[in-house]
Amino acid sequence: MQFTAKLIQLLPIQTGNGKNGQWKKQDIIVETEGTYPKKVCVSIWGDKINESVLQPGRNLQIDFDVESREFNGRWYTDIKAWRIEPAGEGQPQRPAAAAGGDAPDFPPGDMGEDLPF
Repeated sequence: MQFTAKLIQLLPIQTGNGKNGQWKKQDIIVETEGTYPKKVCVSIWGDKINESVLQPGRNLQIDFDVESREFNGRWYTDIKAWRIEPAGEGQPQRPAAAAGGDAPDFPPGDMGEDLPF
């Protein structure tokens, strides 16, 4: 899955040791775009943490997975980013009509008269 959001806050990097060795995690708070923006906490693990991209105020394109797990009868959900890039970089450009621009004009009466149904 993917969404674009503005980076609001960087939380401190967390580190530790687990059964697979050392780990580090960075949580970030982003705000989604739209009429009703939402704040979302996204976790970034290990070598996916790129401090040059993570600058407050910057719009980011975030590719992520959602994962839930149960612990002592309660469920916890994480949003784990597997790629974060500045918004608009590395994206193929779409034609204006496909990107929500003006639809092509069709003269009245040219569509629908010869449909087989």
